[in-house]
Amino acid sequence: MPLSEHEQRMLEQMERALYAEDPKFASALEGSGLRTYTRRRVYQAVAGFLVGIALLMAGMVAKQIWVSVVGFLVMLGCAVLAVTGWRKAPKPGEQPAAVVRRQVRPKRSMMDRIEQRWQRRRDEQQGH
Repeated sequence: MPLSEHEQRMLEQMERALYAEDPKFASALEGSGLRTYTRRRVYQAVAGFLVGIALLMAGMVAKQIWVSVVGFLVMLGCAVLAVTGWRKAPKPGEQPAAVVRRQVRPKRSMMDRIEQRWQRRRDEQQGH
């Protein structure tokens, strides 16, 4: 469930207060869970890639083409997972909260944007 704008502002205020109060503790907490998750995902993908190589070789030795094809597909899928997981992993010192917020923020539909513009124009006209 996405966070509302008010909840996002409150979260940002709490983050700033935590940084102001105890910057060492805040930097220790920063992104450790996300970084651990993506690192684990990359390791799993590498292990799956190795299993895919084993299947490919076993299929070649046993002269079972379908086993080799399955091994190749496993290798391909795991390679994609490893590369995408590696790119998404936050660097040490990088603030991952911006990444999380960007994913959580709901996409506004075209009608929502039009309604907001219309409301803004009405407010501006009433204010003048």
